[in-house]
Amino acid sequence: MTDTTAIFGADITAPPVVHARFSIGDVVKHRRFGFRGVVFDIDPVFANSEEWYRAIPEESRPDKHQPFYHLLAENGETSYVAYVSQQNLLADDSGEPVDHPAIAGMFGTYANGKYQLRSLHRH
Repeated sequence: MTDTTAIFGADITAPPVVHARFSIGDVVKHRRFGFRGVVFDIDPVFANSEEWYRAIPEESRPDKHQPFYHLLAENGETSYVAYVSQQNLLADDSGEPVDHPAIAGMFGTYANGKYQLRSLHRH
């Protein structure tokens, strides 16, 4: 085992590993604001701009060392793309599909709270 202090001159501690609670195609709901969305991409840790992060009030700013989800979101008035930390998401148990115009191009069938990703979009 290598001593990181000897190599780097400081003790380097990696952030804890946090596993994604949701997967692509899952329908989720924002814990605080109640909007719903479909997960279409996942960042294992925060990967947006510092400007975006600092725009969040400090008292409610999420930890960067957790999964962040890209959502095709809707709030009853409009549809949009949202970027949300894992701590702010819940599984949506309404059983209702999400109304977003980009869903049809990216996903196929909807069943049991999950959309099936079209094979053309798989990595």
